[in-house]
Amino acid sequence: MRCPFCSNPESKVVDSRPSDEGASIRRRRECLVCHKRFTTYETMESLPMVVIKKDGSRQTFDKSKLLNSMIRACEKRTVPFDTLNRIADEIELTLQNEMDREIPSARIGELVMEKLKDVDEVSYVRFASVYRQFKDISTFMEELNKLLKEH
Repeated sequence: MRCPFCSNPESKVVDSRPSDEGASIRRRRECLVCHKRFTTYETMESLPMVVIKKDGSRQTFDKSKLLNSMIRACEKRTVPFDTLNRIADEIELTLQNEMDREIPSARIGELVMEKLKDVDEVSYVRFASVYRQFKDISTFMEELNKLLKEH
């Protein structure tokens, strides 16, 4: 890290501590030549993810859209917002760890359904009915029967 005062490339870390609720690390450094101190922040590199929609169009991944879709599915249910936020964080982390920069929307939908099934079955069915675009009552009943068999 170059010193902002004398441009020397050598410095030593004097102090490190978490910052932004653990999202970054704040480091106090001291230049080995001029002995002045300066602060740097280290953050995890996050590459942008692109969602490939069913129609082939592409959009930047937006966790708030994911969260809003789950909130709609959980309307008038007893699912805490913190739970939905945690699920959205887990899904985002899963997608980032897979290292694919282009993600089919189907993959995201499957992850949401997998998580919602464990949290609230009614919300799961609501989400699945929109996500899977049930054409008629029989396809809807097939999904319900699958859910009942798993119990």
